[in-house]
Amino acid sequence: MRKGFFGAVLALGLLALLGNGAPARAADDYTLDAAHAGVNFRISHLGLSWVYGRFNKFSGNLTIDPDDPAKSAFALTINTDSVDTNNPQRDGHLRSPDFFNVKQFPTISFKSTAVKAIKDGYEVTGDLTMHGVKKAVTFTLKGGDKVVEFPKGTQRIGLTASLVLKRSDFDMKQLLEAVGDEVHIVIGVEGVKQ
Repeated sequence: MRKGFFGAVLALGLLALLGNGAPARAADDYTLDAAHAGVNFRISHLGLSWVYGRFNKFSGNLTIDPDDPAKSAFALTINTDSVDTNNPQRDGHLRSPDFFNVKQFPTISFKSTAVKAIKDGYEVTGDLTMHGVKKAVTFTLKGGDKVVEFPKGTQRIGLTASLVLKRSDFDMKQLLEAVGDEVHIVIGVEGVKQ
């Protein structure tokens, strides 16, 4: 009896060593919580000041794999007709064919193609499609390492990114002499675990 017990303990110990002692943790899937998120931008006006704006409608999904960050994934879809610069006349112009052309291109989308862990977050590369043009972009996504339960029973994470894009790279070349080419974008999101 004793011999069998020790044999079983030894066998379990060997299995643990061969399996690195712990089972692999599955990736966690999150849905973007739009009530606790923002997609904001600023662009130069005449080189004198900044015009600030945001998009009010967007959705996204996140997959975080802490054991293998390369298996993580990020996706975001933005409704272009939700552009909001706190000026209805300007917003109407931004929705027109001069800029976003929302009837032909109703969304801006991003889907990651490569993710790697870096200090305080992730380096994310992916395809950004805007105004009918798809371009590869790379940016730093900070956060994702802290999980908070709120409300009770709901787990959530937070991530932020800042990047600069040239709108001319996406065939949005109208009024470049008046409205800057570089668009500064800040995205902050909370994801709710599924």
